[in-house]
Amino acid sequence: MSKHITMKDIAEKVGVSTVTVSKALNDKEGVGGELKQKIKAVAMELGYRLNTAAKSMREGLTYNIGVVIPERFTGPDQSFYLRVYQEIAKALESHGYYGILHILSSSDEQELQLPRVYYDRKVDGIILLGQISKPYIELMNSTRTPILFLDFYDDHSDIDAVVTDNFYGAYEMTNYLIRLGHRNIAFVGSIHSTSSIQDRFLGYYKSLLEHRIPLRQEWVLHDRDEHGTLIDIAMPAELPTAFVCNCDQVAYLVVQQLKNNGLSIPEDCSVVGFDNDIYATLTDPHLTTVEVDIEQLAQSSTQTMLGKIASPDLRHGRIVVPGKIIYRDSVRELL
Repeated sequence: MSKHITMKDIAEKVGVSTVTVSKALNDKEGVGGELKQKIKAVAMELGYRLNTAAKSMREGLTYNIGVVIPERFTGPDQSFYLRVYQEIAKALESHGYYGILHILSSSDEQELQLPRVYYDRKVDGIILLGQISKPYIELMNSTRTPILFLDFYDDHSDIDAVVTDNFYGAYEMTNYLIRLGHRNIAFVGSIHSTSSIQDRFLGYYKSLLEHRIPLRQEWVLHDRDEHGTLIDIAMPAELPTAFVCNCDQVAYLVVQQLKNNGLSIPEDCSVVGFDNDIYATLTDPHLTTVEVDIEQLAQSSTQTMLGKIASPDLRHGRIVVPGKIIYRDSVRELL
């Protein structure tokens, strides 16, 4: 049987007192940031687990955070948000918290049913991961539970959000295509579907404006219906030389459709994506795309949520996490 690890074990290994270890593990004042991180790292290395049950009774907290993902983002062909959740769970555990995943069914969202973790009072706050409907946002906001939007934002200025820099990522990607000689560039994404798609479209559009390239409405292509379900993309009669897709999964579908029409990538059309998820390397050729910093999204959302729990009246606003372009073989330079 493995030895039960105590605070004394951690203190002896680090060379500090058990009082210092206790303060560090419970995020109390009196321990410097560097030492606190070292103590937590040693605690994790040794396999120490806080007695959260006793701590909860003492402080009136559950030390659980609910992570709610709409069902439409969790299908068998979608892994992005589950990867984000895994990173959040790891980040929360390093702070003595646990992440409880809740998949919000389409029917519960439409019928405005709150997650069970809320009714059972099992969480201290809720991270909403992925765009949800405005009525459901209103419902969640009425609970007075600390709420954080992750990977989207809304016109509710009083709800904090952590998002990727979608605007700048798409702006830089479009600039890259233009530097390679492309001027006939389409955008693939239903721009009223999510705030992320809107911002990616606006980044694409700003690049066109700066280069005095007219926006052609027939080259703004819908990729999903009003419920967020992906649909067949209607290709324009006159094809552009490049497609800026709002995500890698859609870019993968665009490549497949172009190939089915007898075209080659990137010889006939260049295609770029966004996210750098599994579809970026499933696509042949592999996609040039904007990589989302999932680890930083998780760290920022965890720190923001814990800050909201500690100081409910403190506003954090919208926190933007930058991405970076990953250059692969789905783009060619025009002569």
